[in-house]
Amino acid sequence: MSATDSLPFACKCGAVTGVVLKASPSEGDRVVCHCVDCRDLVRHLGQEERVLDDLGGTDLYQSRCARVELHSGREKLASLHMTEGKTLRWYTTCCNSPLFNTYANGKVPYVTTILANTDLARRDALLGSPIGHVFLEQATGDASALTAMPFNRLMRRFFGRMIKDMLSGDRRRSALFDAETLEPIAPPRHLSSAEQQALGRT
Repeated sequence: MSATDSLPFACKCGAVTGVVLKASPSEGDRVVCHCVDCRDLVRHLGQEERVLDDLGGTDLYQSRCARVELHSGREKLASLHMTEGKTLRWYTTCCNSPLFNTYANGKVPYVTTILANTDLARRDALLGSPIGHVFLEQATGDASALTAMPFNRLMRRFFGRMIKDMLSGDRRRSALFDAETLEPIAPPRHLSSAEQQALGRT
């Protein structure tokens, strides 16, 4: 492991810190997601100015699950389902920083790191520019000049990493899931009716 290919991250207040190991375009995918759920998570946490771009996009890096290490603040992690779907959103209770997206449990191994919590120059140097934008049809403005990344193509790229994590046992070495049960270390909750109404989702 080399520090030169590690991407540090920290929540807004600095209580939760860690690193993404072996961060590079060959080891994961940097994309910008414009879906309503990603955007509403950031809105719910009050982090729009810090996280979202001008078209409501979230800069993300999807990598293998064991590549994310937590160095501090594990007890300050919380998890949330925006919908009845399986995507689990991770954030901090100390300063409401959105940090990761994962599957509902560790059985389907992947982790997407929200890059707003990393240094801009460092992430650009390690990851390069985003390879595309997903869910452009949900962008908040004219996104016609952006390069679209079809979601099914992104999933095909993810599939190879998922198989490696399953065969190697790395899915049991995720910082976000219990090694034996593969359940999230922070019990998830769903948005309340009042929270959904505040976001205009009902």
